[in-house]
Amino acid sequence: MPIQPLEKVIVETGEKPDASIVWLHGLGADGHDFEPIVPELGLPANLSVRFIFPHAPAIPVTINNGYIMPAWYDFKQTDLGIDHDEQGIVQSARQIQLLIEQQEMHGIAPNRIILAGFSQGGAIAIHCGLRQSEPLAGIMSLSAYLLMPEHIKDEIKTTASTTPIFMAHGVDDPVVPYAAGEASYQKLEEAGCHIEWHSYSMAHQVCPQEIKDAGLWIREILER
Repeated sequence: MPIQPLEKVIVETGEKPDASIVWLHGLGADGHDFEPIVPELGLPANLSVRFIFPHAPAIPVTINNGYIMPAWYDFKQTDLGIDHDEQGIVQSARQIQLLIEQQEMHGIAPNRIILAGFSQGGAIAIHCGLRQSEPLAGIMSLSAYLLMPEHIKDEIKTTASTTPIFMAHGVDDPVVPYAAGEASYQKLEEAGCHIEWHSYSMAHQVCPQEIKDAGLWIREILER
């Protein structure tokens, strides 16, 4: 099946960007959801970055009685560890891979590309980012969890396991429980990944301190 390119919002912080951040939204949102975060990250003026906020395709979502909404994959169970939509996950990963390859065609090297996401988007960011043949600059996963954990040891690329990962979670998250995020972090560490883990007193959201920490991490990654 041909890969359908995703519609997207693009924000550039300067002329001739030499780095790209592909940022994936959560279930039911769209690419505009995290667009306002760009100036809040506090990146220096001399760091020219292309932010890409793709829109997930609208699909029926089982957990919401089949209601059609933007989603990176079908969500079938309230228990995040059961019955992952493997076909939908693989399809979304292929679409995100196309975005990464498009940035490479624009002259952005893989080690200047960060793959970020929130909730479902964060889960896809980890899934796709750790399956790259060349390591990305970084992976950022906010309030998310590990997809198809039983496949991680077989499918993770050895080179990609060196990619710096920023993971953050709210201790009061009622949607993706903190325990699910922490367990995913621990499983990835066991697989040899390099992770910076943060927890915040918040629910299923982002908070000012998290945005500040994310901005510092992005700056550290891209100014190396």
